[in-house]
Amino acid sequence: METRLAVFKGKQIRKILYDNAWWFSVIDVVGALTDSSNPRDYWYKMKIREKDDSGVELSTICRQLKLESADGKRYETDCANTEGIFRIIQSIPSPKAEPFKRWMAKVGYERVQEIEDPELGTKRTRALYMAKGYSDDWIEKRMRGIAIREELTDEWKKREVGQEKEYAILTSEIAKAAFGITPGEHKKIKGLKRENLRDHMNDLELIFSMLGEAATTEITRVDDAQGFQQSKQAARKGGEVAGTAREDLERKTRKKVVSSENYLTISEKRQKQLKGKET
Repeated sequence: METRLAVFKGKQIRKILYDNAWWFSVIDVVGALTDSSNPRDYWYKMKIREKDDSGVELSTICRQLKLESADGKRYETDCANTEGIFRIIQSIPSPKAEPFKRWMAKVGYERVQEIEDPELGTKRTRALYMAKGYSDDWIEKRMRGIAIREELTDEWKKREVGQEKEYAILTSEIAKAAFGITPGEHKKIKGLKRENLRDHMNDLELIFSMLGEAATTEITRVDDAQGFQQSKQAARKGGEVAGTAREDLERKTRKKVVSSENYLTISEKRQKQLKGKET
């Protein structure tokens, strides 16, 4: 587990990485969004009030994790993950919490819109990448990769592969065969930790990822793979298609496809390009 501090409305919110997810100190969030001089007591009374009003036990969405206190020692503290913190904020009757409640309502409304019109979600994703400084060409490849990935996962769902853990294993099989390394090893080469690997891939890495997953989709259909084990075999075959193409390219160019290049270097190049256009 790894402890970090997050700034929240000018206040420091303690958080800890637990079970591959961030968990935040509920007391710190309550203190940041209320004028209470005793956030711990406020949280205690808020739990009672919420249970009386709605029957919801807010404690059930929390867990006790050890966080460092002001005295430098670590004590068990009520913590909640991102979803849990959002639910708790909804129960805080404070003007300071209103901007967050409105933002959550807006996000919820946008998700409903995307269900009715999936193209809106694609447009928002594209806009986010543009705002981060990715090039138009890169965005086109990334968006195409997302579409290919969704087609593959839809195929897995039809074939009784439905758990997130199984998806991760199958994806790893494709990646290992395509790049000769695991996704975890790929992230280390790029100097990444919790960042999304594909958001830090260069053009060739994206292309071979797409090839591996597109090939896996086709092989899954042709072989009529059913269940996890057969889908795993199809995933390995699909990844090998991309792996063979990658090795052939590497022989002819005498350059490795897997690169240490990440989003930061891409962003720097983009900024230089924009400055060049301005001058």
